[in-house]
Amino acid sequence: MSIISKKICLIGDFGVGKTSLIRCFVDRQFSDQYLSTIGVKISRKIVEVVQPQNQKLRQVRLLIWDLEGQTKFRSLNLSYMKGAAGAIIVADMSRQDTIAQLEEHINLVSMANPKGVRLITAFNKSDLLAPETLAAYEGYRNYSQEINTYITSAKTGKNVANIFQKLVCLMLDNS
Repeated sequence: MSIISKKICLIGDFGVGKTSLIRCFVDRQFSDQYLSTIGVKISRKIVEVVQPQNQKLRQVRLLIWDLEGQTKFRSLNLSYMKGAAGAIIVADMSRQDTIAQLEEHINLVSMANPKGVRLITAFNKSDLLAPETLAAYEGYRNYSQEINTYITSAKTGKNVANIFQKLVCLMLDNS
């Protein structure tokens, strides 16, 4: 079985948990210590998925680009986003301002990839919300009709593997 490579980017404001989502998915680890990403960090992981159109098992090497979330470097991030087959746009559920920035991040990654890019939004840090508050956020599942949206937690692992698996399926469906 041949392995295909796909570049994906995790994009969002600083401190939304992009690095934690990647560490949870790639290394199955979580740390409460906040380390700001400087520039870009690239991780790799091979995943197996069933290809949607023909139900064939495929191996995909993900090149996962963790982009820093500082607003002053957005133009630099635009060049890092080029060539991405997919992106996970991340917001922190406990910080409304990061949710308000989702559309800008979506526009940036789309501008960097005019031929098309598959997108998923992740409303992260769901573990910080009380169950009754979290229930009110369930409406965010329908954030956009065109974009799959998940409520995630890197700390508990909630939906972390799902967002990456779903993105790989979307990218394979597009190729």
